[in-house]
Amino acid sequence: MAETLATLKTRRSCRAYKPEHIEEEKLNAILEAGTYAATGMGKQSPIILVIKDPEVRAKLTKLNTAAMGMDIDPFYGAPELVVVLANKAMPTYIYDGSLVLGNMMNAAADLGVASCWIHRAKEEFESEEGQAILKQLGIEGDYEGIGNLILGYTAKPANPAAPRKANYIYTI
Repeated sequence: MAETLATLKTRRSCRAYKPEHIEEEKLNAILEAGTYAATGMGKQSPIILVIKDPEVRAKLTKLNTAAMGMDIDPFYGAPELVVVLANKAMPTYIYDGSLVLGNMMNAAADLGVASCWIHRAKEEFESEEGQAILKQLGIEGDYEGIGNLILGYTAKPANPAAPRKANYIYTI
């Protein structure tokens, strides 16, 4: 348990990556960790897309950049891109997808892989292009993008954790 707590306390978001892809074994372990996230009533509303196709990645980059309103690489040059969506038919879908992303970020940290949650997946997959990607994959249902997860090896050391704020925890 002490190792788990150390991982939780030391994981940081990374925004500078080396170009090398992570090993397939590590990627699969990170993805599997996502599938073990808690979900409302155990319904497993999220799905995970692993983006390997450079054209699809370019589309998502364009959509994310447009939603952000800035002309920068929203994925910080990370070699791996994963997207989590969740079925809106479940009232807990946002929480379910968030827990999937959290599990994968913590599993990545445990395996020495850097990560960062990138927002605007909702906007990406509300677009016609995003819907076309889902259709191409044969994904049916009312799915909402919860978050993008970038993965890779860090190009520079992470900053230490900020001090925890006062009054974070209240006991009644």
